[in-house]
Amino acid sequence: MAREVLHVLPVRDDKWRVAPEGSMTGPMFEDKENAIRYAEDLAKAVQLGQIIVHGRDGRIQYENTSGEDPRQRKG
Repeated sequence: MAREVLHVLPVRDDKWRVAPEGSMTGPMFEDKENAIRYAEDLAKAVQLGQIIVHGRDGRIQYENTSGEDPRQRKG
């Protein structure tokens, strides 16, 4: 089972984009909070989802994973 990873990214004109891993396309939002809410809803709708939120400088601010961890090992 593959994890669906979504990035919340800054774009021009003070907007934010939610894009799947490896893509630079996706819906744009007027503010970061709405983009994060949208990404969280998408991540929760799949069996294993993750969002990675970037700051205005492009650096990762935090990550959040939802769903069941597929690891079978102890620890």
